[in-house]
Amino acid sequence: MTSRYASGMSVRRSVLGDSHVDRAEAAKTDFDLPFQALITEGAWGTVWADDSISRRERSMLTLALLAATGNFEEIPMHIRATANTGATKNDVMQALLHVAIYAGVPKANHAIKLAKQTYAEMEENR
Repeated sequence: MTSRYASGMSVRRSVLGDSHVDRAEAAKTDFDLPFQALITEGAWGTVWADDSISRRERSMLTLALLAATGNFEEIPMHIRATANTGATKNDVMQALLHVAIYAGVPKANHAIKLAKQTYAEMEENR
């Protein structure tokens, strides 16, 4: 295990929560091990570990980029992560309004639908 992997796993746990990471780790196989190492070291150990911008800002950027590129599957996960990063519902809405203007209303509309559903689930599970 590299120090970047260890740092990435620590950041990943603090952003996504232990339960999420434990489930992902339990589902890991020999086939996806290289991919899991890549995202742990690259996304979490390099990008998310950099303190040049706050985790709140990274949440907003991540959600906007996921929506703008039509990668909707990870939006609920990153909405749940806002509970740990400090990005508020208003922050998320502002990011998604930018998506509407710069990447398209349908993409923003779908991302907002997913965010609403996820926030409702989060409220139910409190």
